[in-house]
Amino acid sequence: MTHPVNSLGFAKPESETRVVVAMSGGVDSSVVAAKLAREGYDVVGVTLQLYDHGAALAKKGACCAGQDIHDARRVAEEMGFPHYVLDYENKFKEAVIDEFADAYLAGATPVPCIRCNEKVKFRDLLETAKDLNADCMATGHYIQRYEGDKAELHMAADHTRDQSYFLFTTKQDQLDYLRFPLGHLTSKAETHALAAEFGLAVADKPDSQDICFVPNGSYAAVIEKLRPGAADPGDIVHMDGEILGQHNGIIHYTIGQRRGLGIGGREPLYVVKLDPDAKQVIVGPKEALAKHRFSINEINWLGDEDFQTAAGNGWEMRVKVRSTRPPKTARIFPTGPNSAEVELEIPEEGVSPGQACVFYAPDSTRILGGGWIQKTA
Repeated sequence: MTHPVNSLGFAKPESETRVVVAMSGGVDSSVVAAKLAREGYDVVGVTLQLYDHGAALAKKGACCAGQDIHDARRVAEEMGFPHYVLDYENKFKEAVIDEFADAYLAGATPVPCIRCNEKVKFRDLLETAKDLNADCMATGHYIQRYEGDKAELHMAADHTRDQSYFLFTTKQDQLDYLRFPLGHLTSKAETHALAAEFGLAVADKPDSQDICFVPNGSYAAVIEKLRPGAADPGDIVHMDGEILGQHNGIIHYTIGQRRGLGIGGREPLYVVKLDPDAKQVIVGPKEALAKHRFSINEINWLGDEDFQTAAGNGWEMRVKVRSTRPPKTARIFPTGPNSAEVELEIPEEGVSPGQACVFYAPDSTRILGGGWIQKTA
């Protein structure tokens, strides 16, 4: 007799279904692990130590180090399942931190959380889960996985918590193996209520803030430590060519920045471009920030048809160019198997090289992939 399909999609008893839970030490992943353990699954908790314990202990709201490893271990003890800590410091530095520093030096605005999911959590950790003979790996991300002809990625039910922007690099074979038990919740309050119901010590723990390895949000300080002497001075130049002042390194500036330019006495000016070769910070009026067209590469495609089949008329999509903005109507014109030109229906401000452009279906919550912004028109 065939066993009914359980909540993770397997036709066997929960007790015979092994699931590795990626535990950061926060409320979300702790609730996932506790919930699955309570339902009778064979849960194995795994936490990655991504950077130095000592540095992490001095920073509140970090993840994957210091206090958070302790918190994850305590949840496992409370709920009675095994927990392992894996030292991924070297992998994390090579795959995420070094690239973050180099991207900033090149005048880009990187998103290291996406690279961490792509190159560490959903690659190396997922392989570890398979080595542990797990049927699947579960995370605390707010995103939904639907079973259709193949597994599909969809926005979280609570769009204010949706993390799809940070997960667009998920490959189809990874999506087949992953589970996201919190994606259907309609508010963060539900997660905290579950944590309280399970009696977890982390029930009132605040969310992590900023980038985990950047204390106090000071990107420039981290880059200067990683790349000594990288903050070369240069000119602040108006887009009409006039030199307005000097800066102490382009790593201190981002596209769209207005405050802290040190060039008062004029109309409001914004950083519209960073030129690392010329060591210039280029500024202009706010309207110069609006971009209508830009190129992307390293595309990860999760659609049903071949990406290049729409090379002529392009794909009608909705896209996000910043995690905090709602998707906007656009057309994607493939220029190769992994590259495209994106044309926005309404120009967006702050489109910056190094940021992600994530694709959404025009008439549903489905995520169809995305790419990395290379340059703007």
